[in-house]
Amino acid sequence: MNLLKALAAVSSMTLISRVLGFVRDTVIARAFGAGIATDAFFVAFKIPNLLRRLFAEGAFAQAFVPILAEYKSRRGEADTRALIDRVSGLLALALFVVTLAGVLAAPVIVQLSAPGFAADREKFELTTTLLRITFPYIFFVSLVSLAGGILNTYSKFMVPALTPALLNLSFIGFALWLAPYFDPPVKALAWAVFCGGVLQLAFQIPHLWRLKLLPRFKLDFGDAAVWRVIRQMGPAVFGVSISQISLLINIIFASFLVTGSVSWLYYADRLMEFPTGLLGVALGTILLPSLAKHHADQSPDEYSRLLDWGLRLTLMLALPAACALALLAVPLITTLFHYGEFSVNDVMMTRNALVAYSAGLLGLILVKVLAPGFYARQNIRTPVKIALVSLVATQVMNLIFIVPFQHAGLALAIGLGACLNAGMLYQRLRQHGIYTPQPGWVVFALKIALAIMVMLLCLWLAAGNADVWLTAGAIARVLRLAGVVIFGAAAYFATLWLLGFRLRDFTLRAA
Repeated sequence: MNLLKALAAVSSMTLISRVLGFVRDTVIARAFGAGIATDAFFVAFKIPNLLRRLFAEGAFAQAFVPILAEYKSRRGEADTRALIDRVSGLLALALFVVTLAGVLAAPVIVQLSAPGFAADREKFELTTTLLRITFPYIFFVSLVSLAGGILNTYSKFMVPALTPALLNLSFIGFALWLAPYFDPPVKALAWAVFCGGVLQLAFQIPHLWRLKLLPRFKLDFGDAAVWRVIRQMGPAVFGVSISQISLLINIIFASFLVTGSVSWLYYADRLMEFPTGLLGVALGTILLPSLAKHHADQSPDEYSRLLDWGLRLTLMLALPAACALALLAVPLITTLFHYGEFSVNDVMMTRNALVAYSAGLLGLILVKVLAPGFYARQNIRTPVKIALVSLVATQVMNLIFIVPFQHAGLALAIGLGACLNAGMLYQRLRQHGIYTPQPGWVVFALKIALAIMVMLLCLWLAAGNADVWLTAGAIARVLRLAGVVIFGAAAYFATLWLLGFRLRDFTLRAA
């Protein structure tokens, strides 16, 4: 498979999911507003969603995919199937126990996660009921992660990339059409989570069946490979937890600032999720299986060349995205959010946060490319240690930046912390001889810099001043923003073409 085509496919599927996520938020806000019911649901969804982030997504994939790729490369079809069956069996058993415990202990979990709800008996009981409906989502989505890891290892990237969109479709369908049939109506959102998990898993089953890799759920507590996966998951979970802790600490810092700081950071972060998801997550997804295969095949030169390919694509796509986000902050924010109660001051404060975030966008995406360089070698401890150092550095920078820059200082600290993380990962990869840059980097970087300068000039001329965007109507904003973005992108890629860049230069086959 051509990895460049795979990247385009995964990015396009991710874009669909992100757009549906914005639609989901809009539909839920219009249907339910903000009050006791939505407070109860968001708390009830927060717990299984947090467990999804900790276990089902990064941690499990980082632990399982490299070992699966090793078996696929070295051990043959029978042993690979046996590994899938035994890992899935133990995972399903553990998930069943965790899900049952979560459903039974729902009142205790609500008490711990939202202690303020205890004073309102109605809100507490509603949250408990909703949590019992949403908690099984962790069971389904973890099996979805297992299926996605298998499909990615076999270069079937589009299916796992599109799967998250089904949860957003479930939310939209339940909120628009089924809410009136529930009492209270907010229960529709809880059942949307449950059904979304079922839909995601059902969507992947036929694709596993066609590969003849549908798990048969066998238990073997003595299997060495299964315990290797479990041992790798320990530091992986800790590593994912670090990023969640960092976000939680930032919210705590922001809660001491002026009213609106948390919201300004949230809206800026939503805009940052587009390039990080479309490029960073997508690149990490397609790189990990091929890197693991090269490691299993003992091909260090191909391993290094693949990392170099990922780094060049990151510089070529992430750096102009970061510059464009900073320059087009006001047009983007006004087009997406400047309606109703979202004031001009909110636009400007969100702009400050977005500009600060954009300073670290390259670092955020580089981490997604460099960390698989360790995960594929089944070395999870090194990136976790580096992430821990970055967490401490980020909090120190929070204390330094929060006074002069307020909420924007918190965003700047996260961005610079990501750059520190990426720099340390790069240094370790070079130090250990895992990665050696291919020739031509200086000329490559200079051409990228020239193309970015041309792009920024075109964007600046086309965007105009902030007043134009603040006073224009919704349709006018959308049309103008689309024209500005297309004009800037065309200028950038046309300049690269004139400087000798060709699409065929970035084609690379999957391992």
